[in-house]
Amino acid sequence: MKLVIATRNAHKLEEIRAIFNFQGLELSSALDFPTIPDTVEDRDTFEGNAIKKARELCAATGLPCIADDSGLEVDALGGSPGVYSARYAGEPCDDAANNQKLLRELTGKESRRARFVTALALCRPGKEPVTVKGTCEGVIVETPRGTSGFGYDPLFVPDGYNESFAELPASTKNKISHRANALSKASKHWPHFFQNLEN
Repeated sequence: MKLVIATRNAHKLEEIRAIFNFQGLELSSALDFPTIPDTVEDRDTFEGNAIKKARELCAATGLPCIADDSGLEVDALGGSPGVYSARYAGEPCDDAANNQKLLRELTGKESRRARFVTALALCRPGKEPVTVKGTCEGVIVETPRGTSGFGYDPLFVPDGYNESFAELPASTKNKISHRANALSKASKHWPHFFQNLEN
């Protein structure tokens, strides 16, 4: 049985493959369909963007698709950067520029509480999409730390840890992250979908 992951982000794909534990599935990604255009992520919620990506790739490939939309919500910034996390500092997407802008925006703010959020959508041909959501709570530190991970990982320290996501071993991050949380929910709530993909 085949399942397409709707991402061309190699880092995200690596994380999903490391966390994903469904058996008997042949996983591919949007990278395997280079002629299909990228989805314009213009929805105002993580769920909306995830559904749009999954729906478009499902329609283009004729295969069941999973898509996620993830980002960082910072309390002191009213939930920003939110759905604009990847392009917070403008186009093209630049992790270092996004991190620098986030630190500038947090200058003088007392609270540095934040959370990573992942919305995961499953779309099958002829079926309505379904979604789950995962979060990981933490704080934004004042300077980037660590060399692993991607995006805002060097600035985010999850609750219960002293290391940033970019300092933690991948095996640890993949157990506690927002994406791991969402995929764990998917494995509990969607197993019947994966047992009947071809029906």
